[in-house]
Amino acid sequence: MSKLQFYNSMSRKKEVFTSIEPGKVKMYTCGPTVYNFAHIGNFRAYMFEDLLRRTIEYAGYEVTQVMNLTDVDDKTIRDSIAEGLSLNDFTAKYKKSFFADIKTLRIETAEHYPAATDHIPEMIAIIETLLEKGYAYRAGDGSVYYSIAKFADYGKLAKIDMENQRTVERVQNDEYAKDSVADFALWKAWSANDGDVAWDSPWGKGRPGWHIECSAMSMKYLGKTFDMHTGGIDNMFPHHEDEIAQSEAANGCTFVNYWLHCGYLIVNGEKMSKSLGNFYTLHDLLDKGWSAREIRFVLLSTHYRKKLNFSEKALEQARNSLNSFRDFFIRLKKAAGADQPKNELILQKADDDFAAAISDDLNISGALAAMYSAMHDINKLLDKQNLSANFAIKILDLYRKFDTVLAILDLDDVNEPAIPEKITKLVEERQEARKSKDFARSDAIRDELKAEGWIVEDSPDGPVIKSV
Repeated sequence: MSKLQFYNSMSRKKEVFTSIEPGKVKMYTCGPTVYNFAHIGNFRAYMFEDLLRRTIEYAGYEVTQVMNLTDVDDKTIRDSIAEGLSLNDFTAKYKKSFFADIKTLRIETAEHYPAATDHIPEMIAIIETLLEKGYAYRAGDGSVYYSIAKFADYGKLAKIDMENQRTVERVQNDEYAKDSVADFALWKAWSANDGDVAWDSPWGKGRPGWHIECSAMSMKYLGKTFDMHTGGIDNMFPHHEDEIAQSEAANGCTFVNYWLHCGYLIVNGEKMSKSLGNFYTLHDLLDKGWSAREIRFVLLSTHYRKKLNFSEKALEQARNSLNSFRDFFIRLKKAAGADQPKNELILQKADDDFAAAISDDLNISGALAAMYSAMHDINKLLDKQNLSANFAIKILDLYRKFDTVLAILDLDDVNEPAIPEKITKLVEERQEARKSKDFARSDAIRDELKAEGWIVEDSPDGPVIKSV
C-alpha cells in the first residue's frame, strides 16, 4: 500500500504520515456533548474519523483511539436543570443513544470513551501546573483563567495574527465569538446557575471549563505528545487552539503532530436548522425508510475536507449504487466461465488504485472510482462468460477487503430476493402488453412495479426482475 499522507491543518499542506511509535497510531477524536441526540452534522465528523481509523488500519497500523464524552459544560448543566434531572441522569440517556447510533452506522469502537466528569482530578492537576508556571491566574470570584498573552505561539493552528488583535477579553463561557481571542476559563467558580453541579478544588467549589477537559483526557490515555487529533472545522478555534495552548504550556512539548479537520454538512444546500425543517437525527432518516448503509454511504462519499450537501437525492444515488454492487456480487456468485489473461490485471489494478487513493488524504472519490471501474470491466467479462467461479471468489475477496474501509457492501448477506407471485404476474402482463405494442400499458406496469419496490430490465433472454 502507498504511504499514508494527510492534510495537516497545522502546516496547511499534505504531509507523509509518520507515527511516533512504528506500527502504532494514537488518535484523539472530539466526541459528543451529550445534551441532546446527535444529528447528521455530528455524524459527518464521526464518519470521517471512522474512515480515517479504518484507513490507518488498512495500512497495517494498530490504532489506539480516544473519543471523549463531554458530560459537563454550559449546555448539559442548563438543560439538566430545565428538565429537573441530575446531571448524570440527564446525560445518561444521550450517552446511550450515541452508542446505539454509532453501532447502527457501523462506526468502529474506540478503545476509550472517557467522560469528563470522571476526570476532574486530572484537570485540576493541569490547572495547578499552569498556575505554577505563570500561564494561568485566579480571578476574584474563585475562577481560574488561562492567559493567552503568556503563550507565545497562541494562534498557530488557526493562523491568528496576535499582534493585530484587539485587546484580549476574559470570557467565562465555554464557547466564545469565533472572531475574537480571549483568556478562557480553566476552572469556573460555582454560581447559582450551576445548581448542584460542583466539585471541590484548591480554588473553591466549581467545575472545569470545556477546553481543559480534552487536554486532561487525551494526555491520560495517549501521553503528552501523540500522533493525531481530529474534529470538525468549527472546533479549530477556539477549542483546539486552546487545547494546544494549555497542553504545551503545561508539558513543555508538542501536543499533537497531525491535526485533521472535516468540513461542514449542509442539507439541501442550506444550513441545517429546525426552523427550516431540515434538521435530522439518525432515527429521523431511518423512520423515512432510508437504511443505515445508505446514510453511511452519503456521509462518506464526499471528501472530508469539502462541504457535504446532504439530500434525499444523494440518498437515492447511494441506494442505486448499493443496488448495483449487490447485483454485481450476485452475478459473481453465479460465474461459471473460463478465465482470460487480462483478468488478473483488472484485479491488481483495482487493488492498487483503491489503496493509492484512500492513502492519499482519504481520497474517497478515487477509491470508489477504482471499485466502479473494476465492476464495469468485470461485468463485461461476465457477459462473455470469461470469468471462472474460482476467480469470482478472488474478486469477492478483494471487495470484502475494500469493505473493511467502507463498511457498506454486505457481501456475505447478498442473495437474490424471492419474487412474489403478484410481481411475476405483473411482469408477464407487461410482456403481453409489449407484444401487442400497448406501450402505454407496459409503462404503467413498470411504474406499478417500481411502486412495489421492483424494477424490470429487458434483455435478449427475456425480462430480468430486480428488487429496488
